[in-house]
Amino acid sequence: MHPAFSVIFLTTLIGVGQGLFLALFTVESYAAFDLLPKQASRFYALGSLVALGFLVAGLIASFFHLGHPERAWRSAAKWRTSWLSREVIVLPAFMGAVFLYGAAHFGGFNPVLATLPSGAPVNVTAILGVAGTALAFALFICTGMIYACLRFLQEWHTPLTVINYILLGGASGFVLTTALAAFAAPGVAGFLGGWAIILTTLAFIGRAAALLRNARLRPKSTLRTAIGVKHPRIVQKAQGAMGGSFNTREFFHGRTAGFLRQVKWVFLLMAFILPLGLLAGGFAAAAFVAQYLGLLAERWFFFAQANHPQNLYYQAVS
Repeated sequence: MHPAFSVIFLTTLIGVGQGLFLALFTVESYAAFDLLPKQASRFYALGSLVALGFLVAGLIASFFHLGHPERAWRSAAKWRTSWLSREVIVLPAFMGAVFLYGAAHFGGFNPVLATLPSGAPVNVTAILGVAGTALAFALFICTGMIYACLRFLQEWHTPLTVINYILLGGASGFVLTTALAAFAAPGVAGFLGGWAIILTTLAFIGRAAALLRNARLRPKSTLRTAIGVKHPRIVQKAQGAMGGSFNTREFFHGRTAGFLRQVKWVFLLMAFILPLGLLAGGFAAAAFVAQYLGLLAERWFFFAQANHPQNLYYQAVS
């Protein structure tokens, strides 16, 4: 497939925002049960603002993928059958939850509504946090299923697609939150850094599993089935046109196999190996920068590796 940079930025940016929010609420939840020191509300408000910034940036990036941005609202009309429509609905809902969560902390409006048997308070931000967590995972699932539901693209049609969207977004968000906590909440920086290492390691395992699976795939179609000719030996000389077409532009990346291999090793290094080393050394901010650049390369590879069946026919241009 041909990678669209608008979608690459959309998926990576909102993934960071989702992971960052999950990291914030994880800290607040642990603190509610006295497993971590309680943090000032400004830490949660600042983190929510940063998460919202990434989500808004991702939303803006998505508009560059639309031929008619003024009709964007129509993309939510098919929510019963379309994962894209569900994503369009869940994303603003999640953004609203993040905004309210941050606003409640910033404004100090956080009354205790109930108390659990353990003594942990159930306050406004706890309820908003639970709702935001559910929406964050729903958004991960919607985004991943846009690609995993496509049976004819074997590289995407696997549960690993959704799993990796969750792990990669969670890892990048926790790495950024670790960097944020280093100067805003040092008491929880070690805790967040530990989880960032765990999630990055799990994301590495998940992505490696997908690479190994895809390396063993074999096309279900052949050149014979593509054109309906059963001759045992078919050699294609041209695609039947004098130049490129929509099919050759939108369903093929136009790069060599060697280039794809280089991108693969670059994103494995930048998104996983280098950040793990930087996190272990205490350089969380540098780890996030390296990881996000690696995720851009990973997402480009994710789209480019998907081999559309139509490329069996449109593989040569005279």
